Amino acid sequence: MSEVKQIQMTFDCADPRAVAQFWKGALGYADPPVPPGFDSWDAFDASLPEERRGGVWACQDPDGVGPRLFFQRVPEGKTVKNRLHLDVRVGVGLTGDERVAALETEASRLVSLGARRLHLVPADEVDESFLVMQDIEGNEFCLD
Repeated sequence: MSEVKQIQMTFDCADPRAVAQFWKGALGYADPPVPPGFDSWDAFDASLPEERRGGVWACQDPDGVGPRLFFQRVPEGKTVKNRLHLDVRVGVGLTGDERVAALETEASRLVSLGARRLHLVPADEVDESFLVMQDIEGNEFCLD
């Protein structure tokens, strides 16, 4: 069996750079290194055929721990719930009101970046509370 070296999460979207900017702000991620021979990502993008310009963007954990996120332009818009989503874990180890307060604080920060708060799922006998949100293009994610 082969050994997995890395994982990358890919988002279909209308504006790859804008969605990457949101997730960079949400997660503290950064752009990957600029390809050799280019001074900037803008210079690299300008070197592509016109129909491919602005078609992809990426961001990565500056510490190399989290997965790389890749964003690709697709012609169709989002129409249904994601089959896969990110859980942004800000309430680890917290319970009750303290957990909800941490989730709400982070939700407010992410709303200022363009996210949309959908609803709080309250704690039950099995799971702690979590918040369902959407990024700037409507991709669902949870604050957990």
